[in-house]
Amino acid sequence: LPYRGFILVLTFLFYTAYHLSRKPISIVKSELHRNCSNIIQPKDINITNNVTWCDWPPFDQDNYQTLFGVLDNCFLVAYAIGMFFSGIFGERLPLRYYLSIGMLMSGLFTCLFGLGFYWNIHSLGYYAFVQVMNGLVQTTGWPAVVACVGNWFGKGKRGFIMGVWNSHTSVGNILGSLIAGVFVSTAWGLSFIVPGIIIACTGVLCFFFLVESENQEGGETAPLLRDSSIVDPSINGAISTEPDVIVEEHSEAISFLGALCIPGVVEFSLCLLFAKLVSYTFLYWLPLYISNVAHFEAKEAGDMSTLFDVGGILGGILAGLVSDYTGGRATTCCVMLVVAAPMLFLYNYIGQRSLGTTIGMLLLCGALVNGPYALITTAVSADLGTHESLKGNARALSTVTAIIDGTGSIGAALGPLLAGVISPSGWNNVFYMLISADVLACLVREQSLSVYLHRINLREAKLS
Repeated sequence: LPYRGFILVLTFLFYTAYHLSRKPISIVKSELHRNCSNIIQPKDINITNNVTWCDWPPFDQDNYQTLFGVLDNCFLVAYAIGMFFSGIFGERLPLRYYLSIGMLMSGLFTCLFGLGFYWNIHSLGYYAFVQVMNGLVQTTGWPAVVACVGNWFGKGKRGFIMGVWNSHTSVGNILGSLIAGVFVSTAWGLSFIVPGIIIACTGVLCFFFLVESENQEGGETAPLLRDSSIVDPSINGAISTEPDVIVEEHSEAISFLGALCIPGVVEFSLCLLFAKLVSYTFLYWLPLYISNVAHFEAKEAGDMSTLFDVGGILGGILAGLVSDYTGGRATTCCVMLVVAAPMLFLYNYIGQRSLGTTIGMLLLCGALVNGPYALITTAVSADLGTHESLKGNARALSTVTAIIDGTGSIGAALGPLLAGVISPSGWNNVFYMLISADVLACLVREQSLSVYLHRINLREAKLS
């Protein structure tokens, strides 16, 4: 038990560091392109353009929002593509080495982005290349972390525990925002360099202290796939009362197509695509939205945006508790997604009327948007990992997780891209896009439940 608790905390820190290093770009955006007319002009600077003198080229152009969208998508598209391969590598390489190298390389590329400030680099190609490389190396995180947790935790998995553990995403976003906000107005390069150093140090910690599985400690193995109460692959999280199944350990990792054919993988992947689209649009654009609409400074907007992630922590835990109590993960997700749609509409129209309203709406929207997202990712890793077609093959976890998260990352790339294209026509249109995505995620989720119930009926018919 002490070893399991240590692994849980360690993997929590690892993925917190991953998200911590992703967040600075959203904070720095409002510093790269500012409203220069409201800033006192230094006397020692030769100003040739009174409108853009304080901006960082090439983001001093009128299409700066599109350029920001390019940077976001360089990372997210590379992340989405790399994720489909990352799980395959993760199952064939030692997790300790895989995670350590991934975090060290991520620290390097995060620092390189910040060094552009000190090296006075104004090339969009440089920043785009760094974002692409960082997106690729960041794919080492989620499949490897989920596989490591799956090796240690099998019995007694519950939505509450996974909901608390999955808060590493929001905790990383909050810490990344706060750290980047400290330096953004004085030397924005440090907003990247400091998080880069942190994730690199976490990689060193992983190399020396991570124990990949319980076998390495000489204890009995209770992998994720060996559970006396087998969780059904799909969606509602109901626990089967079938007797214990004796499983056989497989040494071969599952193929990509084999993982794709597991019932529920495609449905969950599509649902996560739309849910992640909404979540990552907020991740990359919320500080700039707050800065533009509420007219906050870059640091204040970044600090305010952390409330969305605080709400995400509360929403993830609440979703886990409710799904445990009701036994229906699909219903929990659908209700939260349905309620999120009108709340996003209200936040856009009344969210900036007062400080209290802003705080309340950010917390509420964060809970409703990130709650289902957190539950989907943790439910997938638990439920599909115990599917009957995977009996004993614990090495399928990384590939299954990578497929689902990779598909979700397509939505994560699409959301910020659409926000960059749509935002010049007005923030209202961006929110209409997010509301539509929320509704589509709910519809896909309902379709998944229908497929699940159909499979249950077929199985009962065969048994009878």
